[in-house]
Amino acid sequence: MGRGKLRIYLGAAPGVGKTYAMLSEAHRRVERGTDVVVAFVEHHDRPRTEVMLHGLEQVPRKELEHRGAVFSEMDVDAVLARHPQVALVDELAHTNIPGSRNTKRWQDVEELLAAGIDVVSTVNIQHLESLGDVVESITGVRQRETVPDEMVRRADQIELVDMSPQALRRRMAHGNVYKPDKVDAALSNYFRPGNLTALRELALLWVADRVDEYLKQYRSEHRVSKIWGSRERIVVGLTGGPEGRTLIRRAARLAEKGAGGEVMAVYIASSDGLTAASPKELAVQRTLVEDLGGTFHHVVGDDIPAALLAFARGVNATQIVLGVSRRKTWQYVFGPGVGATVARESGPDLDVHLITHGEAGKGRGLPVARSARLGRSRIIAGWIVGVLGPVVLALLLNAVDLGLANDMLLFLALTVAAALLGGLLPSLASAAVGSLLLNYYYTPPLHRFTIADPKNIVAIVIFVGVGISVASVVDLAARRTHQAARLRAESEILSFLAGNVLRGETGLEDLLERVRETFGMESAALLERTGEHDPWTCAGRVGTGPPVARPDEADVDVPVGDHMALALTGRVLPAEDRRVLAAFAAQAAVVLDRRRLQEQADRARALAEGNRIRTALLAAVSHDLRTPLAGIKAAVSSLRSHDVAWSEEDQAELLEGIEEGADRLDHLVGNLLDMSRLQTGTVTPLIREIDLDEVVPMALVGVPEGSVDLDVPETLPMVAVDPGLLERSVANLVENAVKYNPHGKQVLVAASAIADRVEVRVVDRGPGVPDDAKDRIFEPFQRYGDAPRGAGVGLGLAVARGFAEAMGGTLNAEDTPGGGLTMVLSLRAAGSPPQELRQQAQPERQAQ
Repeated sequence: MGRGKLRIYLGAAPGVGKTYAMLSEAHRRVERGTDVVVAFVEHHDRPRTEVMLHGLEQVPRKELEHRGAVFSEMDVDAVLARHPQVALVDELAHTNIPGSRNTKRWQDVEELLAAGIDVVSTVNIQHLESLGDVVESITGVRQRETVPDEMVRRADQIELVDMSPQALRRRMAHGNVYKPDKVDAALSNYFRPGNLTALRELALLWVADRVDEYLKQYRSEHRVSKIWGSRERIVVGLTGGPEGRTLIRRAARLAEKGAGGEVMAVYIASSDGLTAASPKELAVQRTLVEDLGGTFHHVVGDDIPAALLAFARGVNATQIVLGVSRRKTWQYVFGPGVGATVARESGPDLDVHLITHGEAGKGRGLPVARSARLGRSRIIAGWIVGVLGPVVLALLLNAVDLGLANDMLLFLALTVAAALLGGLLPSLASAAVGSLLLNYYYTPPLHRFTIADPKNIVAIVIFVGVGISVASVVDLAARRTHQAARLRAESEILSFLAGNVLRGETGLEDLLERVRETFGMESAALLERTGEHDPWTCAGRVGTGPPVARPDEADVDVPVGDHMALALTGRVLPAEDRRVLAAFAAQAAVVLDRRRLQEQADRARALAEGNRIRTALLAAVSHDLRTPLAGIKAAVSSLRSHDVAWSEEDQAELLEGIEEGADRLDHLVGNLLDMSRLQTGTVTPLIREIDLDEVVPMALVGVPEGSVDLDVPETLPMVAVDPGLLERSVANLVENAVKYNPHGKQVLVAASAIADRVEVRVVDRGPGVPDDAKDRIFEPFQRYGDAPRGAGVGLGLAVARGFAEAMGGTLNAEDTPGGGLTMVLSLRAAGSPPQELRQQAQPERQAQ
């Protein structure tokens, strides 16, 4: 029996109609005679979705009891026993109730697929495991129910269910997603247009990448080398020169004109040593292309046009962007250039753009190969001119009599040309061949290797001497040019490293990647050990197959001190490269030390924070706690004094002052103790189900009468909280709001339900808080603005957030429309499992 096939309806956002689309597909299959059953579908009391279940066979669910409540889950055993052709399983990311067959529903689906049952399922884009951080940054809600990306990627079919944000919000306003009492809160929170647009973009990009993977797999399996322009991919060829920035920006503009355009910058480096490009300039260009949404690639290859075209075809690129050559006119004698070669060999599938720039035609050094300073092509050309050139010239001169002097000058010109092209050896060969031909054909006696006139001997000797001299000068110039190029490359690399040391910008892996790219190696690793006989450990590595056991396993290893070594694999480097490599190794050791010092500094900072809290506690005890104690002591001393006869009104006023001081002292001590419990992690909430109207009014006892407008509907669902912690949290929020609310205006305390969450909003009309301070006000010992020291120790909001999170809720600050600050306390509704069991704490859970 083969494995079943998986089809997934991927939702761009909650409520777009995944379940409806799945049920529509089920009806189509039933009409075709396919055996389809509903293993688990949740219609969430939506009439249109519920109607779609009619006519479909439903496998009875399994009832499970958890924490006094009964929940229904998919009965995997019943589905396996029924063994249909197709099973509908809704909400792939769902977490099963404890006691179920598997922890996650996607594991149930795996069992059905293994049994040969085809499965049609649904999932929202925000539930993909790899996108958790991204979704949290967009919506502010952390997804606790996730499904591994690999599970979705392995699906045989993925269909995106999409809808514009405006259309989805209209659906919600019409009551097609939530009940009317939940619509307003949902539209103003999770379902804001910005959130929906960002989630939609996330889904489109993820599906596009998946389609791209399918396309690459198909092309690989069918060995398709021809480029398919299904998506604009633009490859930018970089030389390391300053014109690269212009090319990258132009390519980005080209990509914007096409749907889903992608920019890939590639630098082709020589495989035989240090690159001639500026490392600093390449780093700038790498940052630029990544900032523009593209990618940077480093490819090793000696034949630049061939390597560039191979890379472009390998990534299925549609366009190549190159800069107009920086060569001067005379330099084209050495070849047509990279741009012309790429354009000629690109074929009909690739469009090549040659972009003008400010460096065009200003000249550039010819490529310098390390195996031969003048380059292989120049040396070959020198040998051809030096050996074949005199023979061809002799054949031509046999037809024309120009005289011995002119003949010698022409042969000397060939020798100089061979020296300029190929250096010393081709010029020596040219001089030898030319002198023999001159002796044989043009000096009497002719056609014999003898010279009758002594003057001709002097001429031939001078001819050979001039050829050798010119060749020596050319060889010396090439050597000096090579040395200058090396020194320039080394100085730029060392300058780049020194700048990184001063700025502290480079991480260890980034630096190792720079080493690998600079020297054209396969991998790089930094190894260390604590003692002479201790085993080596890997502190950082990049590339494929780096050495991690011992430095001597690498092709190149450079020691750094007594217990550290930089190891590289790929090829053996010449000795002259080790000087720069040693600088890289030293820098790697510095980066590693800096990272460890930073970790130590972080630990020290944590200790300092603890000391700061202890110091603040002492300050609170010494001032904020002494003030009410002093008032109480003064009032008690006055009452006990026999020197003054206090009236009943005076005694009542003193007793009232004692009571107020005791209440204030109790409140301060309570906050200090609560903060210490939060700091030590000893807060253990006793969660039970309770109505908000039983707790919130009790939290308003300590505020002046008439200062709060309470709006807690009786129809709200119960909440699963610790009543004591909730009361303390709300009390602190209300006290803080009353403190900053203008005189004569009331603080609004309102509650509403959003899906399976209940929100308590504490709204004031005070000065508000800037966005950059909204998180800071929840830190311990923070007083906003010019609040006097007697106004409290600054622990109220910190305690409130700590208690909210301990109960599985959240506390955040928002701007009040029209001015002021709104504290939003979000709590889990009763009747739903905790977040770690079921993602009922999020509004999108209801919309699947």
